[in-house]
Amino acid sequence: MTGERVTRRLAAILAADVVGYSRLMGRDENGTLARLKAHRTERLEPLLVRYRGRLVKLTGDGALIEFPSAVDALGAAIAFQQAMTDANCDQPQEGRIVFRVGLHLGDLIVDNDDLYGDGVNVAARLEAEAPVGGIVISRNVHDAVAGRLNATFDDLGLLELKNIERPVQAFRVDWNAADWKVEAAANSTPSSDTGAPDADVPLALPDKSSIAVLPFQNMSGDPEQEYFVDGLVEDIITALSRFKSLFVIARNSSFTYKGKAVDIKQVGRELGVRYVLEGSVRKVGSRVRITGQLIDGETGAHIWAERYDGDSADVFELQDKVTLDVVGAITPRLEQAEIERSSRVPTENLRAYDYYLRGTAKFYQGSREACRESLQLFYHAIDLDPKFAAAYGMAVRCYAFIKSNTWQVDGAREDAETERLARQAVMLARDDATVLAWAAWGLAMVVRDLESAASLTVKSLALNPNLAIAWAAGAWVNVWLGKAELAIEQFPHAIRLSPLNPNMVMINNGTAHAYFMAGRYEEALAVAAVPQEPPLISMIRIAAASAALAGRHEEARKFLAQYMKADPTRRISNLDAIMGPYRRSEDIDHYKKGLRLAGLGE
Repeated sequence: MTGERVTRRLAAILAADVVGYSRLMGRDENGTLARLKAHRTERLEPLLVRYRGRLVKLTGDGALIEFPSAVDALGAAIAFQQAMTDANCDQPQEGRIVFRVGLHLGDLIVDNDDLYGDGVNVAARLEAEAPVGGIVISRNVHDAVAGRLNATFDDLGLLELKNIERPVQAFRVDWNAADWKVEAAANSTPSSDTGAPDADVPLALPDKSSIAVLPFQNMSGDPEQEYFVDGLVEDIITALSRFKSLFVIARNSSFTYKGKAVDIKQVGRELGVRYVLEGSVRKVGSRVRITGQLIDGETGAHIWAERYDGDSADVFELQDKVTLDVVGAITPRLEQAEIERSSRVPTENLRAYDYYLRGTAKFYQGSREACRESLQLFYHAIDLDPKFAAAYGMAVRCYAFIKSNTWQVDGAREDAETERLARQAVMLARDDATVLAWAAWGLAMVVRDLESAASLTVKSLALNPNLAIAWAAGAWVNVWLGKAELAIEQFPHAIRLSPLNPNMVMINNGTAHAYFMAGRYEEALAVAAVPQEPPLISMIRIAAASAALAGRHEEARKFLAQYMKADPTRRISNLDAIMGPYRRSEDIDHYKKGLRLAGLGE
């Protein structure tokens, strides 16, 4: 291998080997080969499609497979071993083919699509340590998948592996067969979100109390009160997420159940949480009644139900009561600082709060007109209470959304206004994680102040590690700062906190760009090539560049043709106008190189 041809990348590598292969071949050579081929075709290959695995090479009795993430790799390994267990039930003992599997996440040398280096060697040595029909993983894999797949791990300690210089901490993987729907794997298509567990595979429960708050029912008999009910629930989610002792699903995922009859246990499986809070709100005149019931998502058992009555002027007090009763029921010990943060009153002005709730409801409609209308509602809230930090944060969010969708009318004025609102939001909300996260997003995406944005996302996550938008914004900032590998680690956190996010395209787009900037073009293409509705032209653009640099020139030309239909005047010479706020000139040159190779004109 010459220096010019060798590249490196971080990837998860799976090594699999047939137990007692020589004995099986000695007993029935033709039958063993036929069964082995059938297992590869019927069980292994569909799972590689589903989990985006790349078959590096086959050996006579095994395989070496590369995956874009540790979660994908372990998900595929468990599904494959379970499929093999099920298939062997119908086979006589002497005809069964059984595998051992080893997994490692590490730096690999890539040459002519083959893989070399210690990363490969560690995976192969771990495979030899695996029990029959089992899986052994390295510490790197364990840390990457903890809390994200329905499996448990037995610490094997530090293992001395042949020809590996340092001891490797290893873990044996255990799983419940009923949790893995292997039959569905055979016909499934690739997951559309890198790092996200497949919908057929239940998410593992986090290592702390976890909860999702479903949209409450509007019992007022007035559809116009829907915004009030949704806003109240969103505030409860925000308050709960401030407790570091809890794992709280983001609003965007829990609200996908709005208006639907739900099975609480199914919700628990789909969102990977132990508890589910549901309820209703009745607002008649100035009187408000909130009912809530907390349910165990695993068993469906009711933990408690309560009713809260008060005047609309007491709405924040009612929210606090709901929040603290929920936390008290599922978390035995609370920090006083967390309680104080969760009880913060966002504004004393109820008219300003009403404008804020109306603006938030309008924003979630997602159209250009709705976004402009919501912006005016947030300005009304700010006029009534100039210290209402959340209103400033949501106004910044609107301007960032307008910018990202190329809806700006007066770019220079709107950019300057975004900066003004963001700076004011930070001054007013030094310990409000959500406001800081939206300020960071606006400063990065619109103002291009990446250093301030990076600092704010770090502070936001320190205040509230449950905040999906802070993880996503921080990851995007790291893409633009040239820290692609760090971004690749961060995007999956946003996915886990909001696994059903209707706006997952933002995270997928960022993940594709992070993989591209890291030089991992196949992984970037695997994410960017998934169709989006409506299509996102920046994802089509990065798909074209990724395919070109991956050597898939025909695919690159197809993606570029699709892109040019949406943006026909785009050329290399005017590309900078729509590029993100990349800090490093080499990253911009890298992007241009891919598009030039795809066929974009000068």
